[in-house]
Amino acid sequence: MNAHLVTVVFVTVLSLSLLLRVWLARRQIAHVSAHRDRVPEGFRDVISAEAHAKAADYTCANQRFGLIQLGFGTLVLIGWTVGGGLNLLNDGVQRFFGGDEGASASLLYPVTLVVLFTLIGSVIELPFEWYQNFRIEEKFGFNRMTHRLWVSDIIKNTLLSLAIGIPLIAAVLWLMGAAGPAWWLWAWALWMAFNLLLMVIYPLFIAPLFNEFKPLEDETLRARVNDLIQRCGFSAKGLFVMDGSKRSAQSNAYFTGIGRSKRVVFYDTLLARLSTGELEAVLAHELGHFHHKHIVKLIAGLFIMSLIGLATLGWLAQQPAFYLGLGVTPNASASNDALALLLFLLVLPCVSVVFGPLSSRRSRQYEFQADAYAKKQSSGADLGTALVKLTEDNASTLTPDPWYVRFNYSHPPVIERLAALKSG
Repeated sequence: MNAHLVTVVFVTVLSLSLLLRVWLARRQIAHVSAHRDRVPEGFRDVISAEAHAKAADYTCANQRFGLIQLGFGTLVLIGWTVGGGLNLLNDGVQRFFGGDEGASASLLYPVTLVVLFTLIGSVIELPFEWYQNFRIEEKFGFNRMTHRLWVSDIIKNTLLSLAIGIPLIAAVLWLMGAAGPAWWLWAWALWMAFNLLLMVIYPLFIAPLFNEFKPLEDETLRARVNDLIQRCGFSAKGLFVMDGSKRSAQSNAYFTGIGRSKRVVFYDTLLARLSTGELEAVLAHELGHFHHKHIVKLIAGLFIMSLIGLATLGWLAQQPAFYLGLGVTPNASASNDALALLLFLLVLPCVSVVFGPLSSRRSRQYEFQADAYAKKQSSGADLGTALVKLTEDNASTLTPDPWYVRFNYSHPPVIERLAALKSG
């Protein structure tokens, strides 16, 4: 492998990826703007012209801001790689340990490098997160988060990420150095176990750190939900209402957890907006995902892609040109495992955009299947009115660009979903 060739391939793939993303975003902006002033046929009695225009403006505002983020993120990526940023950070960490062979040979050096890289990246992203919440979301009436809560979330996320991430990254780096050429297979097994464990502990211990979860008190809704769950052959350990309104006016409902930690969660904003029948239909849709084993299939897909990715990393980590071609001089007396891992994570998004249409198409198919299941188990009419209300409340555009949908939409446009419900 030639270092110059690696540089050329990286710059080429990065450029093509950037051009594709910009092209898609500009298409979305142009298409949505062109249909801003006219509500689509069939929705004029349920979606006002003002709500339709708001959804268009909200969509375009997010796309324009996304283009700024994309441009800045590309510069940051270049800075970390061929610009020499990661190499500079690595030299600084090495100097901090003063060439201590004990530190270099242990996990102290590589873990420190990964943690510092991650923290720097998080700090770089903070202004964009602030602007998204307190400018765009605020402008369109969605943000309910205070600056105090925003800072509190940052502190909690940082501490939680360090508490969970440091042992995990230390274990992966240890395997890279101690498990031989097949380390990636052991790392993959660790990654699978971690993800499964996270699905158990997240609803019980992590989510309550950020939101309050109260048992569903509406007896009528509780009875209908329990009846639906039993009718569908599903089991859950509780029905909960989450105080999502303290951060956003947008609505949602979801299942979380596996095994004994499995639970149904409604946003309080959703309960305030939908009727009992509509809530039942939304829940039936979520149950449809479990009925068709979509969650299992998605997890299996994630594990397969993780295995392929780690196997690729296992090969690249042995190629000096991989480091040199991406602006990093390999360590002479210390492990290069952390450098290989960070470089791989940096360039991965440039390649993953190619798989966007495939994963998005599969996800949209799953949504249609879940809608069809909900229609059988509850009411297709209630699901349809719920989708219209959620579209309006969340300012989702009714007129997305078809190509943008193919690459980025995990859910079909609501017009297509309603058409499928009526024709099925």
